[in-house]
Amino acid sequence: MFDDLPPDLDRLHTLRVWHALWLARIDAKIEALRLRQAEAEHGRRRRPRPPEWIVELGIGTGRRPVQVHAGDCHMAGSRRRPVGRDEARRLLAAGLGACTHCRPDAQLDVADLSLERPRHRSTVARYRPIS
Repeated sequence: MFDDLPPDLDRLHTLRVWHALWLARIDAKIEALRLRQAEAEHGRRRRPRPPEWIVELGIGTGRRPVQVHAGDCHMAGSRRRPVGRDEARRLLAAGLGACTHCRPDAQLDVADLSLERPRHRSTVARYRPIS
């Protein structure tokens, strides 16, 4: 049948043990990959939804708002905080800049207000978030 196998019993037992060890390693790897995939799927299902709107914040003390972005905008900086729809509209109406990539002013139906620049930055500088 298989002529390439050794003819003696000791070497055949050695091969059998060697293959059993390899099967155990392969089974362990399969189980680890299954577990990793299950954890990744669990993480995807449990991931919090991105905020609908975000405000990019400036540098320094007080961290005043700089721009309003849609929640999934890739142009928003790392200093940000989520805001609700009403607060985003209020900030845009107060003269805060809208991102030119995601255009939150158009999505929030305040595009005509963003064209009414120049407003004084002091309006935005006095901004205090509503708690």
